Amino acid sequence: MKILVMGAGAVGSYFGARLRASGEDVVLCARGENLRAIRERGLDITSIRGDLRIDVVATDKPRDFAPYDLILFCVKAYDTDAAADAVSGCLKPGGAILTLQNGVENEARLAGIFGREAVMGGNARVGVEMVAPGKIVHLSTGDIDFGELDGRETDRVRAIADVFRRAGILGQTSADIMTARWDKLVWNGALNTVTTLTRRRVGEILDDPEGLKLLRTLMREIVEVARAEGALISDDRIDAYIAHSQKNLRALKTSTQQDLERGKALEYEALSGAVVRAARRHGLSVPAVETVYALLRLLDGAPKPRS
Repeated sequence: MKILVMGAGAVGSYFGARLRASGEDVVLCARGENLRAIRERGLDITSIRGDLRIDVVATDKPRDFAPYDLILFCVKAYDTDAAADAVSGCLKPGGAILTLQNGVENEARLAGIFGREAVMGGNARVGVEMVAPGKIVHLSTGDIDFGELDGRETDRVRAIADVFRRAGILGQTSADIMTARWDKLVWNGALNTVTTLTRRRVGEILDDPEGLKLLRTLMREIVEVARAEGALISDDRIDAYIAHSQKNLRALKTSTQQDLERGKALEYEALSGAVVRAARRHGLSVPAVETVYALLRLLDGAPKPRS
């Protein structure tokens, strides 16, 4: 299968490397120093699932290697429109654009551009950090959950699942991908935001009683909004997320915190803004999420540290 990873940051590079190692025809779309490093030295992955150094095709012009059977759409949510324009016309008939982006609004944006039949939704469940251009540290999990927007188990779902299985990155296919997307936002909307605002790793937040209380408050608000949107999230999900994070994610520096440290724009609209907008549609009160949203907006507008 010919696969474009659109947005070869930490997440995209990890999955791209695993897919290439399993024999797939992979192209990474990257920029700047990361692009130069991948072209010159390949990808260097230090991983709990086994270290990997592999050469892979990298470009900043995805049309040069089109067409593709599958486009893993891994760019930041605020880059969706520009990235969509860059891959316009690059998908084979019957192919799929599988978004692994943060938030719950990108499926509709991509469907509006490419047509709903071309788009699939997915969750990247992986703890990774880009410690230098072309160098990735993989700390936890490492799977992709995905599915058709209408929940059908199609031939292309089965074909992509087989590819992911061979690469060792298949989580599960989903007949209700929007529930899965909201479920992930419960974690991201709390942990990504608080770690960024405090500049602390996951374990440091969990060890602080007031920090943990804030996480639970944020998660409860997001679950309430998710349920109003039709997501089927169980009552024990917050406890499960806290327990999983305590056991497996303590050393993790979230992607949004990494963005802050590198002077990049922050994904507050995808992480908090989407919850606030949905809450207002349903007349729900989410004061903790609104506070975090306002703080991230202010932080994003502050002078950035040098990369």
